[in-house]
Amino acid sequence: MIKRYPTKKIYVGNVAIGGDAPISVQSMTYSDTKNVTATVEQINRLHFAGCDIVRVAVPDMEDALALKEIKKQISLPLVADIHFNYKYALIAAETVDCIRINPGNIGEKWKVKEVVKACSERNIPIRIGVNAGSLEKEFEDRYGQTPEGMVASAEYNIKYLEDLGFTDIKISLKASDVERMTKAYRMLRPKNNYPFHLGVTEAGTKFHATIKSAIGIGSLLLDGIGDTIRVSITGELEEEVKVGKAILKDAGVAKDGLNIISCPTCGRIEADLVSAVAQIEEKTKHIKKPLDVSVMGCVVNAIGEAKHADVAIAYGKGKGLVMVKGEVVANLEEKDLVKRFVDEVEKMAGECDD
Repeated sequence: MIKRYPTKKIYVGNVAIGGDAPISVQSMTYSDTKNVTATVEQINRLHFAGCDIVRVAVPDMEDALALKEIKKQISLPLVADIHFNYKYALIAAETVDCIRINPGNIGEKWKVKEVVKACSERNIPIRIGVNAGSLEKEFEDRYGQTPEGMVASAEYNIKYLEDLGFTDIKISLKASDVERMTKAYRMLRPKNNYPFHLGVTEAGTKFHATIKSAIGIGSLLLDGIGDTIRVSITGELEEEVKVGKAILKDAGVAKDGLNIISCPTCGRIEADLVSAVAQIEEKTKHIKKPLDVSVMGCVVNAIGEAKHADVAIAYGKGKGLVMVKGEVVANLEEKDLVKRFVDEVEKMAGECDD
């Protein structure tokens, strides 16, 4: 099991971040926040997709005033994303569970002080959201849009909040490319114990965002860095949550659902493996128990992999085996294998519940 960097535990609503808390998955709505109906609908979609925390943009006064009604209608912890106008943060702090500010555009430090005061009064945390593309002028002039500039901005703003007696802080250091993002997080990590929110910002469409996020977020998680994550995708909300949860699972830091092991396509495959795996993914997506399952398409890998899986299919020519914990439980025609396999997976998941 990966040893995580020890961090302070804070709370965003009822979700713990840092310390020994599970790494949470966040997302963000794309509706006009002032459109309460649309925003609540998107937040509910994220809730059912398994999202832990949701963030909404607050670019104008109407958006800030809408937060109170939105909060009444949702169950997910709510984060207000504030840029430029600190007054929106003061209004949001009356309702939401966390405030995100961008040091590069929030303005003079007395404005940050007012935000800190409002958050202190309601006992809600602040996320210092450093972004490579919008650093404060003094840091960009000195360092450019570099990891060094991002870390300098974060350290300055952390100290400013600490000097005000505020320590319910989480930090993000986002860039649109993986190298800058990962370098910044690794540079800052040994210098404090605040929880980190990980993400590659403006990562692009589902294909590119998945790859960038898997490399960037995944490599940091393997180093024990990260307490909460967001996968930024130009696309549907649920995909951010789906990819985020997959990264956590495949990085080995979360155990949730099936780990499906299947052959790559090659000339040795003796079955319609693509169709079989698609059916299995669809028929088992409701299962939350962490199980290793194997779907192998030829004799070269089949038996060896199947022996180490909780449940497995080992395909041969026109037929195959279903195995449980390395033991053969059925020798069936190809058309009957998926159903029996799913039955055994559901049975094992049910036994785990018991």
